[in-house]
Amino acid sequence: MKINIFGSTGVIGKKTLELIDKDFTNIKINLICAKSNYQLLKKQIYKYNPKYAFLYDIDKLPKFNYKINKTKILNFNELINYLLESKSNLTVLAISGYKSLYFLESIIQNTDYLGLANKESVVSAGHLFKKKKYLSKTNIFPLDSEHFSLYDFFNKTNQNKNNINKILLTASGGPFYKRKFNDLKNITFSQAINHPKWKMGYKNSIDSATLVNKCLELIEAHYLFDIPFKKIDILIHPDAIVHSAIEYKNYITHFNLFKNDMKIPILNFLLISKYKNYLIKNQQYNLDYNRLNFHKVKNDTFPIYKFFNNIDKEIPQNLIKFNVGNEYAVNLFKNNKINYTDIYKIIKKVTSLNLYSSVNTINDIINYHEEIEQNLSKFKLYSN
Repeated sequence: MKINIFGSTGVIGKKTLELIDKDFTNIKINLICAKSNYQLLKKQIYKYNPKYAFLYDIDKLPKFNYKINKTKILNFNELINYLLESKSNLTVLAISGYKSLYFLESIIQNTDYLGLANKESVVSAGHLFKKKKYLSKTNIFPLDSEHFSLYDFFNKTNQNKNNINKILLTASGGPFYKRKFNDLKNITFSQAINHPKWKMGYKNSIDSATLVNKCLELIEAHYLFDIPFKKIDILIHPDAIVHSAIEYKNYITHFNLFKNDMKIPILNFLLISKYKNYLIKNQQYNLDYNRLNFHKVKNDTFPIYKFFNNIDKEIPQNLIKFNVGNEYAVNLFKNNKINYTDIYKIIKKVTSLNLYSSVNTINDIINYHEEIEQNLSKFKLYSN
C-alpha cells in the first residue's frame, strides 16, 4: 500500500506522516512534496525514507542533491511524468493555494483514494467534478473537518439528500467574532493569525478571521455533495466541537461532532488501508458536551458573508475570482501593504472584474487564474 503526500511539511502532512509512522506500518511512504521548506523536507527524507521527493521552489533546489540516501529528488516534469505513468493507493493533497491545480489532474489519474485538504482546488475546479471523466479513476475523501463530517455521515446513514432542508457548516469565528468589523482597521498580522482554538498556517488563520474560509468551504460542500447553495448556511460555533449539522424536512437535526483534531479525519482516511475498525493507541478524545454555543453570522462582524451570499454562485468564474481576490489580498496584508479591513474591499473589487474566459478544463482554470492575476496590476486595489 503506497501513499503520496503533497504538502508533507504542513500541518496535515506532518500529522499524516506521524500517524503512518506510529500506527500504519502497512503503508509505504512513496512520495513527499513540499513548497519551500527544504530544511524540514530533508529531515523527513532522512526519517521516513520515501522513494521520491519533490520541492516546488526551484530556488531552493540547489540545497538538494540528485539523491538523498536512496530518495530520488524529482523536478516538476519528472514528477508529472511519474504520476501519469505509475499508480498509488492513497494520496494526500494538502498544498495551500490554487497552484495545487498544477498537480490535480495527474494525481486523479494516479491514485485510488485522494485525501483532499485543499480548498482552492475544489472552489476553482469543483464544477468539473460532476463530469465523470475527472473522477472516474479516483475517490475523493475530504479531510477538512466540516466536509469529512458530512462525508462520514452520508456514507454511514445513506440518507436521501432530497429530504434535507438545510446543511449548516460551523465556524469558530476566529479571534474577532465578538468585535465589529469597522473597529479592526489597525489589526496586525500577528493578531489576525492568533487563532483562539488552534495553530494553522497564516493563510488559513487569516481566512478564519475574515470568515472567507467558511465561504470557500460552503462552495466545497456544494460541489462535493451536490447540495444546492441555497440549502447551505454558516453558523458561528466558538467551541468548535460540532463541525456540521443536517436539518431534515421532518424537523429533525443531526449534529456531527468530534474533537477539533485534524488527526481524526486523517486517521479515517488512512483506515482505507486496513478496511477495519481501528483506534489510535493511547489517544483520548473526550468531549466537553457542556460547551455548545451557537451564534448567527453578523454582517457588522463578517461583512464578507453578506457579499458572498449576493454573488451569483452558479457562475464558476465568480467563485474563482472571489478565491483569487482573497489569496491576493491576504498576501498584501501579510507583506504589510494593506490594512486588515482592506482584505474585504479587495475581494469585492476582484470579484467584480469583468473577466469570463472559459473554465471547461483544468488547464482553462489555471489560465483563468493567471489572467485574473495579470489584470490585478491594472487596478489600484490598495492605497499604500
